[in-house]
Amino acid sequence: MTSTTITVPGAARKRRPRAATSLTRSSGLGLGIALTWFSLLVLIPLCLIIVQASKGGWSVYADTLSNPQTAAALRLTVGQSLIVTAVNVVFGTLIAWVLVRDDFPGKRVLEVIIDIPFALPTIVAGLVLLSLYGPKSPLGVNVANTERSVFLALLFVTLPFVVRTVQPVLLELESDVEEAAASLGASRYTTFRRIILPSLAPAITAGAALSFARGISEYGSLVLLSGNLPLKTEVASVRILTYIEGGNVAAAAAVASLLLVVALIAIVILDIVSRAVARRG
Repeated sequence: MTSTTITVPGAARKRRPRAATSLTRSSGLGLGIALTWFSLLVLIPLCLIIVQASKGGWSVYADTLSNPQTAAALRLTVGQSLIVTAVNVVFGTLIAWVLVRDDFPGKRVLEVIIDIPFALPTIVAGLVLLSLYGPKSPLGVNVANTERSVFLALLFVTLPFVVRTVQPVLLELESDVEEAAASLGASRYTTFRRIILPSLAPAITAGAALSFARGISEYGSLVLLSGNLPLKTEVASVRILTYIEGGNVAAAAAVASLLLVVALIAIVILDIVSRAVARRG
């Protein structure tokens, strides 16, 4: 039995119309304003930092990284930020799940409390944490001037990021798909892994990237609680300030550019993980 192919005249020559690439006058004006504003706030300052750091050549980076105090500050900052980000991914997703899927007394109050780290000045956050977890702690818990104080301060200021990125996605998820999976015999774990998690992965990674970037750049909440002890609780942002106060702007720019590279690497890795989870789902 032979198959017959029906060819429509001109079908081979027919192509999908190209998307319009020309901008209208209003669109072009809006794009120009947006790019100018973005350049003034982000691109130009970042370029100036890189230029400032590169003035002394690679020797500036070598001298900066070989400094034990600077190396310890970078290890502490990146290490604690990674741990805090991992904690936020787990508990931030859990909090968002509870806020969306469950109803309980005080839910609206909890919604407001979660956003407090966004609105609270970081130095005030440091004072609050020092009052609660400092030498005069009413709870009897004193973590001041220790690495645990850095972890606690970063955890406080980064709490809302994963919650607020995951929550809108959970609100948009249709429960019909989960019910259909359950009716076909899928367990709750399978439903979460194959249906829910791939949908949440981009939001979780976005919140994780924001959390990590905020962690490595945090300053205000750490000043009072950590004590800024060299080689012990001093973070990278404090080290940058120390270099600037000492007149070594090139070293400060070198540390800042290193933090920028670390943040970009973390964002790329999280994006790769997000895509991998979405594909496997």
